[in-house]
Amino acid sequence: MNVLVLGGTRFFGVHMVREFIKQGDDVTLATRGLAKDDFGDSVKRIKIERTSDESLKNAFLGKTYDIVCDNLSYCSNDVKVLLDNVKCKRYIMTSSASVYHEFKLDLKEENFDPFTNELKWCGRDDFSYDEIKRQAETALFRHYTSQDSAAVRFPYVVGSDDYTQRLYYYAEHIVNSKPMNIDNFDEKIAFIRSDDAGKFLVYLAKSDYRGTINACAQGTITIKEIIDYIENKTNIKVIYDKNAENGTYNGTPSFYLNTEKADSIGYKFLSLNSWIYDLLDEFIILAKNTENH
Repeated sequence: MNVLVLGGTRFFGVHMVREFIKQGDDVTLATRGLAKDDFGDSVKRIKIERTSDESLKNAFLGKTYDIVCDNLSYCSNDVKVLLDNVKCKRYIMTSSASVYHEFKLDLKEENFDPFTNELKWCGRDDFSYDEIKRQAETALFRHYTSQDSAAVRFPYVVGSDDYTQRLYYYAEHIVNSKPMNIDNFDEKIAFIRSDDAGKFLVYLAKSDYRGTINACAQGTITIKEIIDYIENKTNIKVIYDKNAENGTYNGTPSFYLNTEKADSIGYKFLSLNSWIYDLLDEFIILAKNTENH
């Protein structure tokens, strides 16, 4: 298949591109030309300015793609500028669990309905992150009704390649005896591993599923369980201080994304317990190596 990818040079986007290549697809990366990648001659490249109507019009004039995977659509204007200028048979947008107005356990896609939400054309700085992501979904499903499309809602995406380092933060602070302020010890947090996220995007792109869909590892873990594991593994006790730096997941209540719709199209996400502790082991080693330098 002829595939266009926006946001394919880092994190789960890299895993997605690798999976497309593995399956023999003809992949084109659309980037600003600033980020390096390791795909070599396995992909084509087009240089664009993502938010520029003129740039996209010039870059994609006369081109048609079987699939467009868009990891860089943050607001309704982003959706508009892309779909007004790129012809594709199927469009897959990376969304976020942030679209849900309330985080809770067993969140279903119906808990936020972009098909009935009020559409507001907006830029990335016009509203909070959660609202601009809602508007991106709303623009897709209310304005581009004839477009074959799906939007994937991810919880926290983590992996050894996670540039946000939000999960690594806990290992780094404990190993280096840095105090932390933690306000949500017992909240059950949902995650997905970056490679599983990338593979699901490809799986979804090649399915006939339309609409919104959750993607989430099976199971949850509490911040206390994360901290206890790191303490036991390192024999270093965490230092708590209410006046210290806030934990990176502070303020997050218990939540989990229901994945019955993904199950219905035949995709099974990895169990959280099958990989989270191995990832914490990697972060502990990384923190120790950083400490020694």
